[in-house]
Amino acid sequence: MLTLASIDEALIPIAISGAFATVWIVHIVVRGFARSHAEQTKREIAAYVAEGSISPDDAERILNAGGKSPKL
Repeated sequence: MLTLASIDEALIPIAISGAFATVWIVHIVVRGFARSHAEQTKREIAAYVAEGSISPDDAERILNAGGKSPKL
């Protein structure tokens, strides 16, 4: 049975580094999805303006409705 006490002390920093790298990679992927979704939303609103479904003023209000968007 593998326990924390039986793990060689030299492997602990490697395990911690691996966990940190995993969390960092997940963070980068989620941030990429958020950016992609934000850009898709902007394109969809621009398409609505182009076809005349909404006015440019309404589109601007929609895009600015959330206030200052967080920097991704």
